[in-house]
Amino acid sequence: MRAASALAGWLVARRAPAAADSEKINAFWPAVDTRSMLDRVMQMAEGMMFRCAIDGEWTMHLVSDGCLELTGYTPAELVGNRAVSYEDITHAEDRQAVRETILAAVAEGVRYRVSYRIRCRDGVEKWVLERGCRICDERGQWVLEGFVEDISERVHSRDALAEAEARYRSIFEHSTEGIFQTTADGRYLSANPALAAIYGYESAAELIGDLQNIGAQLYVDPQRREAFKRIMAESGAVHGFEAQIRRRDGSVIWISENARSVLGPDGEFLYYEGAVQDITANKQYQEQLEHQASHDLLTGLPNRNLLNDRLQQAISHAERNGYFAVVAFIDLDNFKYINDSLGHLVGDELLVEIARRLQFCLRSTDTVARYGGDEFVLVLNNHYAVGSIVHVLDRVLTEIQRPVLAAGQELFVTCSIGLSLYPSDGGDAQSLIKNADAAMYLAKSRGRNNYQFFTHRLNTLATERVTFEGSLRRALEREELHVYFQPKIGKDRRPLGFEALIRWNSAEHGWVPPDKFIGIAEETGLIEPITEFVLNTACLQAVTWSRAGYGDLNMAVNLSARSLQQTDVTALVAKVLSQTGLDPQRLEIEITESMIIGNVDRSLATLHKLKALGVRLAVDDFGTGYSSLSYLQRFPVDILKIDRSFVRDLDVVACDSHIAKLVVLLGHSLGLIVVAEGVETESQYEYLEALGCDEYQGFLFARPLAPGDIETQILRLPAVTV
Repeated sequence: MRAASALAGWLVARRAPAAADSEKINAFWPAVDTRSMLDRVMQMAEGMMFRCAIDGEWTMHLVSDGCLELTGYTPAELVGNRAVSYEDITHAEDRQAVRETILAAVAEGVRYRVSYRIRCRDGVEKWVLERGCRICDERGQWVLEGFVEDISERVHSRDALAEAEARYRSIFEHSTEGIFQTTADGRYLSANPALAAIYGYESAAELIGDLQNIGAQLYVDPQRREAFKRIMAESGAVHGFEAQIRRRDGSVIWISENARSVLGPDGEFLYYEGAVQDITANKQYQEQLEHQASHDLLTGLPNRNLLNDRLQQAISHAERNGYFAVVAFIDLDNFKYINDSLGHLVGDELLVEIARRLQFCLRSTDTVARYGGDEFVLVLNNHYAVGSIVHVLDRVLTEIQRPVLAAGQELFVTCSIGLSLYPSDGGDAQSLIKNADAAMYLAKSRGRNNYQFFTHRLNTLATERVTFEGSLRRALEREELHVYFQPKIGKDRRPLGFEALIRWNSAEHGWVPPDKFIGIAEETGLIEPITEFVLNTACLQAVTWSRAGYGDLNMAVNLSARSLQQTDVTALVAKVLSQTGLDPQRLEIEITESMIIGNVDRSLATLHKLKALGVRLAVDDFGTGYSSLSYLQRFPVDILKIDRSFVRDLDVVACDSHIAKLVVLLGHSLGLIVVAEGVETESQYEYLEALGCDEYQGFLFARPLAPGDIETQILRLPAVTV
C-alpha cells in the first residue's frame, strides 16, 4: 500500500486551513473520511499498489488487494515475505536489470519506470510495468512506493506487430515484384529493391531521390499517369494497369501494376501503394503473334486480314468527314515471267523491293497491303479531289518502273492499277476491292503501266487533271497568269489597301478559277514559282501606286501551305522587298489557321522570321479550321480575318452573327486588327460596323480587278461611291 501511504502523507503535509477558512469549507463540504477513500481507491485499482523495503527481497510492507489478480498471491502471502518474496516472483532473467534501474533512481531521488516479467502462482508469465519512487516512511527510513500493472496484452500486441513488420520488411526487400508508395503529385515515399531494378536504378534510395515527377519522368505517355489517377479517384484501385515506362538509361519497357488509394481515419487521401511487374517480354511475344497473324511474312506488309480492318476504318473516316476512301488494286506486269525464268528467290527479292517502294510513295495515314502473289492493294485516306489521287498514282507508276537490282541482275517491271472510290463505287470493303480489281484488268487491257478508275466520270476528271497540269506548267512561260486586286475598305469607306489574287486566262481552257488549279500547283510544286510571281507583282504594284500619288496602300499576299513549310520562304520575301523597294510594314502575309496548326513548331519559327523582316501577318478564314486562343497568343499575328462563310448568312443565321461577334471581341482583346471578308450587302456592313470591325472586303465595295481598273474605278472615285 505504498501509494496509499504516500497519498496520506501528502494530505498531512498540506497546510491546515485557517479557522475562518475551515468554517467556510465545512459549510459546503461534510467531513471527509480520508482513510476510507484511500481504501476504496486501492481496492478499485487494476493492478497492485505497494510499499516495500529497499533490500535484496523487496520485502513488502503493504500491498493492495489487486495483487491477487496480478500475481495469484494474496496480500497476506506477500507482506513480510510470508509465502514468497517479490524478488522470487520477478523473472530470473529480468531481476538484475530491474534492480539496477530502481537503485539508480533511488540514488538520484527520482521516479522510475521499468518493464519486466513476473511468474505468477499458476506458473503463467506476465509482463508488468512498475512505476514508483523512494519516500521516507513514518520511522524515517527510505522505502519504495509504487504501482505495478499488467501490460502483457500490450507487449504481445507490440511483439506481434514487430513480427508482422519484420515479415513485411522481408517480403518488401526480397519480393521479385516492385513495391511502392507514392504521393498524388508523383513522388516516391518508398520503394523496394525490385522496383529499383525494374526501373534501372542501383538502389531504392537512388530511385526515390531521382524520380520527383512520375508522370513527366517515368511515363512515356504522361497521359497514362493521368488515367491512373482518374481510375483511382473513381474506384480507389487499379488492376492490371499497363503503361510504357522509360528506365533510367532511356530504354522503354512495359509494366503492369496493381495499386490502391490509402486513406486516413477521416477519409482523407494519404498515398498510393501497390506492386509493379515488368511485362515487356510478354508484350513483345504478344505483339509478335499479332504481327504474324496480320502481316505478310515475306514483305512485312499488312495481309488480307489487316487490310479489311484498315479499309473498314477508312470507310468510317470518309463517311464522317466527307472524304474519298480510295482502293488501288495493283498487279505487277510480267512478274510471272521473271519468277519462272529466274527463280522464286529472285522473285521474292523483287517483291520485297516493290513493297518498300510502295510504302515510300504513301503517307503514314495510308495503307499498302500484299493481297497475294504479285498483287498489292493501297488504301488512300483523306482525299477531297481526284487530282490529289492522281498525283499519288503517278508517283507509284514512276517508282515501280525504276530498275531493280536483284541477284546481280537489273530487272524492269511495270504495274497496272485499278481504282475504286467510296462511296461512289461501293459501300463496303469487299465491293471496293472487287471493283478496283475489275478496273485493274481494264488498265491491263489498255496497254499496262497505267491506271484506270472504275467509273467513266472519274476517268474523265483524271484526264482533265492531267491536261490542266500540262497547261499550268506552260502558263507562266506564256504569261497567262495575272494578279488581280480586291480593295480592303476602312471605316470611312476608303481603300486602305488591297489583297493580291491570282487569275489564270488559259489559251486552252479560258478563264480557270483558282480552286481548280491551286491544288494542282501545290501537288506538283508549281506553287513556288507562282507564289514568287504573285509576291513580286503585288509589291511592285504597291510601290507603283505610291509613286503615282495614290498614297501608301497596304498589300496582302496569300502564302500557300507548301510555301510556309519551305525553309527559304523568308529569304524569298526579303529578296522581293529589296528588289521592289516596298516598305515591309506595308506588306501583309496571309496564312490560313489550318496551315499553322499542321506543324506548330516549324510554322512558329517561320512566322517569327517573317515578322523580323517587319511585315505584318494575317490569319485568313478564321473560325473554319482549328482555331485556338492558345495558338493566337503564341503566333506573332497582327490581323484576324472573319471567314466569308460567317458573314454570308449574318442576316438569317443567328449562330453566324454570334461567331462574328466573338471573333471581333477575341481579336480586339488580343490587340489585333479584325477584317471581315465576303461583305456583299449594306445590312451585313452595318452589322459588322456596329460590332467594331476595322476593315472590310467584298463585292459590296468591289470585285477583284485588274490594276488599270483599280486606278479608274477605285482609287480616283469619291469615297461615298466606293
